[in-house]
Amino acid sequence: MTNRQEILTAQPRAARAGELLGHVEQFLFLEARLQDTHAYDEWEALWTDDAIYWVPANGATDPETRMSIIYDNRSRIRVRINQLKTGRHHTQTPRSELARIVSNVELLNRVGDEIDVRANVFIFEDSLRGETMWAARNEYRLRMQGDDFKMVRKKVSLVNSHKPIFTLSFLV
Repeated sequence: MTNRQEILTAQPRAARAGELLGHVEQFLFLEARLQDTHAYDEWEALWTDDAIYWVPANGATDPETRMSIIYDNRSRIRVRINQLKTGRHHTQTPRSELARIVSNVELLNRVGDEIDVRANVFIFEDSLRGETMWAARNEYRLRMQGDDFKMVRKKVSLVNSHKPIFTLSFLV
């Protein structure tokens, strides 16, 4: 294959990869906005029925054998959302003001209608207890359903999970 042929055949693949990356980024930005604005029902709708939402503690590598900050299946995600909507979380009265920055989005592996994605997230929280900055390395498994993605798995590895953590009474 000549260089020109390599360039011509690589160009459509690169364009498709760029389109896919843009689509994934838009989904992650949407998720961040829904979390920041406490749009709980809309955020919950982003999950598949077989979803897992995991926030490990102390660098845990196996949520089945090690403590986690959060380790929710789809049913537990719904319970968590319903609890947040009651208004009885006193650490969230009034609700924290949140702003997220999602960056360094990487497409890792694609198999069929699922894709593994990694991104860094910075969360600024302003609450009655003061201002808190959270940094995380997120891993996602997204599944294409129709024209949209749904989250199959989300792992939020807080950078400072080895230290005492304030109450997480908002969506990370």
